[in-house]
Order: sequence, then C-alpha cells, then structure tokens
Amino acid sequence: MKSLPIIDLLVIALYLVGMVAVGVYFSRKNQSSGHQNADQFTTASGKIPGWAIGMSIYATFLSSNTFLGVPGKAFGSNWNSFVFSLSMPLAAWVAARFFVPFYRHTGEVSAYTHLEHRFGPWARTYAVGCFLLTQLARMGSIFFGIALSLQALTGYPMATIMVIVGTCIIIYTVLGGMEAVIWTEVVQGVIKTAGALLILWLVVDGMSGGIDRILAIGQADHKFSLGSFAPDFTQSTFWVVLLYGFFMNLNNFGMDQNYVQRYHTTTSTREASRSIWLCVYLYVPASLMFFVIGSCLYAYYQANPDLLQAVQLQVATERLPNGSQAAIHQLAATLSPADIGDKVMPHFMVNKVPAGLVGLIVAAILSAAMSTISSGMNSSATVFSVDIYQRYINPDLTPGRAMRILYVATTVFGLLGMGTGIAMIGIKSVLDVWWLLSGIFAGGMLGLFLLGMISRSTRNAEALTATIVGLLVIIWMTFSSQLPDAFAALRSPFHPSMIIVIGTLTIFLVGLLLTRLRRTEAEPADVEIQTK
Repeated sequence: MKSLPIIDLLVIALYLVGMVAVGVYFSRKNQSSGHQNADQFTTASGKIPGWAIGMSIYATFLSSNTFLGVPGKAFGSNWNSFVFSLSMPLAAWVAARFFVPFYRHTGEVSAYTHLEHRFGPWARTYAVGCFLLTQLARMGSIFFGIALSLQALTGYPMATIMVIVGTCIIIYTVLGGMEAVIWTEVVQGVIKTAGALLILWLVVDGMSGGIDRILAIGQADHKFSLGSFAPDFTQSTFWVVLLYGFFMNLNNFGMDQNYVQRYHTTTSTREASRSIWLCVYLYVPASLMFFVIGSCLYAYYQANPDLLQAVQLQVATERLPNGSQAAIHQLAATLSPADIGDKVMPHFMVNKVPAGLVGLIVAAILSAAMSTISSGMNSSATVFSVDIYQRYINPDLTPGRAMRILYVATTVFGLLGMGTGIAMIGIKSVLDVWWLLSGIFAGGMLGLFLLGMISRSTRNAEALTATIVGLLVIIWMTFSSQLPDAFAALRSPFHPSMIIVIGTLTIFLVGLLLTRLRRTEAEPADVEIQTK
C-alpha cells in the first residue's frame, strides 16, 4: 500500500483539524474572558477537574512508543515488561501520599525550584538541564517512531510526516496552553484506546480457531510468562523489572515536570491525588491490552506462515539493501520473532485492516504521539520560563512579556523536538547514544530529590558529593560492559535496568551517610563548648 485510500486520508485530516480547532477554541475563550496570562498557560488557573487530569496523565504515559513498541516486545519475547505496569500502584501511592501534597503546598509550578531552596542553584540547574535534554530526546524519538510507522502506511517521506504532525501540535499547544493540552489529551486517550481495541478485535476475528487457538499457541511458546521469579539481578527477571518500574514511575510522578505541572491544574490536593489513581486504573489494563495484542499477532502470524515469511523478507531486505535474493532469503530464514517484532503490527495494518478503519487506527497512533509531545512542549517552555529566564535573565516579567516568552519557548521546543526526530532519520545510533547520555545524567535526579525531601538535615556539600558519587556509579554501570577482557572483573554484574535503581539508592544513601558523619563529628565539639 503506497498510499492510503481517500476515506482514510479524510479521517486523518479531520483528526488533525479537530486538534487545531481545540487550540483555537481555548485561545478565543481565554482572550474573551481576559484570562490569557502565564498562570492560565502553564496551569490552566487550577480549574481542571481531577478526572480530566487523570485522563491527561494516562494519555502522556501511553505514548506512540507504547502503542507500537509493546506489541512488538510481546511478539518477540513474553510479558516480562508488563511487570513495569504492575509496579505503578505502589509508586502512585507514594506520589499521592507525599509528592502531591508537597508540590501543592510549595505552590511552585516548576518541579525544580525546591532543589535550589534545599541545596543551592547548582541542584536546580542540574535538574533543569537533565529534564530539557531528556525531553528533546523523548520528543525526537516519538517524532521518529511515528514517522517510521506512518511512512509504511502512507508512503510519504518521514520528514514530511514530522513537519505536518509537528506543525499541528505546535499550533494547538501555543494557542491553547495547558488547557488545550489537557483537553486534547482527554480526547486522544479515548481515541488511542479505541484504536487498540479495534486492532485487537481485527486480529482475533481474523484468527482461524479464535481465542482458543491463540491461547494454545501462546502457552506452547511461553508467551504469557512474566519472567523468572529467581532472586537474580543480572537478568531481566520479575524482580528486576519490578524495581526498575517502581523507581522509573517514582521519577515520573515525583520529578518529571510533565506530571508535576498537572498537580497545580486541579482545584485541590485531593483532586490531584485522585488523578494519579485514575491514571493507574486506566494504564495498567490498557498496557496489558497491548501485550495481549502482541501475543495475538504472534499466534496469527504463526498460523499464517506466508505472512510471517513476508515480514521476515521485509526485515532481511532492509538489513541487506544491496544483497542478492539468495542472501536475503538465507538471512530471512534465520530471523527470530524478536528480530521482526516491531515490523509486525504495521505489516498487519497495511495488509489486513479494511479501508476506512486504517484511518481510525492511524489517528489513534497520532493521538499517542501528539499527547506526549504537546505535554513535553508545554512543560519544557514552563521550565525554561521559570527556571532559566526568570531565574537568570529577567526576574521581573510583565504579564505580556511572560506570555511572549512562553509562546516563543513552546514553539522553539516543538521545532527542536521535530528537528531532533528528523536528524535521527538514517542515524539510529545517534538515538541510542542520546538516550544513553541523557539517562546517565537524569538517573541522579530522583536520588537528589529524595535526599532533599526526606533528609532535612542534609546540606549543600553533602548533596553535591553524593550526586557526584552516584553519577560515577551510573557511568560505571552504563559503560563497564565495554571494558576489554583484561578488565572483565571490573564490569558491572547487574542488568542495565538496575542502573536507575542503584544510581538513585547510591545518591540517597551516600548523602545520608555523609550527613550522619558530619553530625557525629559535630557532637563532641558541641559537648566541649558546653563544658567550657
């Protein structure tokens, strides 16, 4: 399918026009009511109902990487990665119990202002730099992923797809601010869930033997396994993914401006906490549905060897663009399910989804991408305005000037995210390095935040020392696998998913230890002074 039928293109065009219309609506509404100011743009003046915030957070969690990547993961392996979702309730409890009241009490729209109050400007600047870098990497990867998928469906160049989608996102995010972001995400959350249900129905309906055969094939090939329950931290066991998920979700709920900013958009602390739980109630079963889709696709393609061979040939051709037919067929025969997992769902959509429904599914994939990118643009602009411009350049902004800064910053971050995605075309190794480096520095953010929040007696010097030690541990765990064999004993024995776990605990525990040592050394001096 080199181009979509007109009806599918119309569905996609209507969706994009509808998203822009939402931005125009809220822009006119705010101007007519006189509420067009920085507070309205960043927090919607704190008047959004909790259920809408919950839908919004759910939509941000459920990115196009989840929509397209999770079925590929389930196709290629099993349900081990679903344990990440199972860790969400515990992280949500911690966030609702401690993080939400904390942020609501401070009243600071930025998640990073508190770090300066506790440890000085270096801590705030470090966290802001990490956040902005990871947001660019995140937006770029989602732009790249959406273009890669839609190119297979539409035949349009990847750069063209990114420019069209990116322009629509920039327009409605700039015009409507956080209010438009939230309400478009509510709609997008519904659309992407409906799209996933539609794909699941089409796969099951087209499967000879139905659900019973899907279950039989999946059980025979251990596709429903959650991983080993052995206490082994060198492999992706149940416990490794559970720990990784808990710390990553704690980082999302506690340190990511995308989520923290939403806590200020509700009418009360209770509503903000309820929004987190609504996100969990929606995301856990939704993520399970994507694993089910992957397992169903696995059974479907096992039951249709001709389709499986077509995907294998497609992947082999991409890996050997100048290879002979014999070499391509030879490579195709050796490809495992893990090698072709990401290509299966686009292949199914191209070949097995009826005209008209493809447009709806593409709109769902677009929804998954646009919700994450728009919230990333708004939160990045907020952090730039509060933590960089007002902190270092001009602290006394007029309302009009503040709005212009937010408009420009939102547009610039949207363009930078789009540019990052375009730069990744054909240079996928850059994406891997980018995520690796941003992960190294972002890994220390949660440990530093927890240290500042839990240990009230920890001072600047101890926090800085603990952060440096933690970063060295993170760097060692990340790169030690590349050490030559002569230094094999120095390699990290842990699975890569343990990096954020051990990095966070290192910063937190080293900070506590240094604080305890300082207090122990100070006590004899206090006794001596009192004696004199």
